[in-house]
Amino acid sequence: MWDPATYLRYGDERSRPFFDLVARVAADRPREVVDLGCGPGNLTAALATRWPDARVRGVDSSPEMIERAVARGSAVDFTVGDVRDWSPTPETDVLVTNAVLQWVPGHEPLLSRWARELPAGAWLGLQVPGNFDAPSHRALRDVARLPRWRDRVADLLRDDPVRDPAGYAELLVGAGCAVDAWETTYVHLLPARDVIDHPVLRWMEGTALRPVRSALGDGPDWAEFRAELGDRLEKAYPVRAGQVYFPFRRVFCVARTGARS
Repeated sequence: MWDPATYLRYGDERSRPFFDLVARVAADRPREVVDLGCGPGNLTAALATRWPDARVRGVDSSPEMIERAVARGSAVDFTVGDVRDWSPTPETDVLVTNAVLQWVPGHEPLLSRWARELPAGAWLGLQVPGNFDAPSHRALRDVARLPRWRDRVADLLRDDPVRDPAGYAELLVGAGCAVDAWETTYVHLLPARDVIDHPVLRWMEGTALRPVRSALGDGPDWAEFRAELGDRLEKAYPVRAGQVYFPFRRVFCVARTGARS
């Protein structure tokens, strides 16, 4: 279960890659714009502002996220759905998927299919976190592999579920697209004053820790897992002058269908 409030704890930091991605989508007058994995809908609403004449749709597998999105009262059409089952319409001129595909094992065939099925000249933009070798995620996997929790949670965490920019570029060029691919490392300065828990732990609760908490429940096992991870994060990301420096690498790719690079 996704918790929209937990996910939005660091809303400004999480939204910046979305806007950096969409800034490279040069669609002029798209007929339909789709945000796959739209979450609580706050960023999808920005697409409706940018392209006011388009039909804007948001799709997410979490009923809790879609409920929150609908409650915003925007003009976006929000629906519950699985990105693996989604297909574009003949009018889908922009497809955006932001921080979603890392949750979808074997998502590469999906990207190739979408690129083939989108109309010629359509835009496909994706962003995925590329920090799975960061101290935060190494610590998470190390704790998950401890004997107490290994059988229940270790298999939920993959070492490297995404490609690098060249990998996504090669995939989409092979699907007949013109491609722009890059990566950015953001250094988030997370406030640590008057915060009981370590800021990186609070960040991870909104995303990477979600499947672990779902598997362990809210009892003592989860509390002890969380405490063990928090201790390791404190060593990996020390507090300096009331804040934590949290580097976060992200991978981007924007493709236009029907044209070779």
